[in-house]
Amino acid sequence: MNTPPDGLPVYRVLTGPDDATFCRRVSEAIALGYELHEGPAVTFNGERVIVAQALIWPTRP
Repeated sequence: MNTPPDGLPVYRVLTGPDDATFCRRVSEAIALGYELHEGPAVTFNGERVIVAQALIWPTRP
C-alpha cells in the first residue's frame, strides 16, 4: 500500500499522557504500517509525563 488507509496523513504526531492508552495508540499506528520517526519527546506538565511520538508512512519504490 502506497498511502495510509482511511485517508490518514503520511505524517502523524500522537501526543498524550504516558500511559497504556497512549502506548496502544502508537501500537495501533504501527500495526497499520506506520513507522516510528526518531524517538519520542517527553515533558512534565506539573502533574504527569506527556509524550509525543512522530510516525511516518514508509515510502517504498
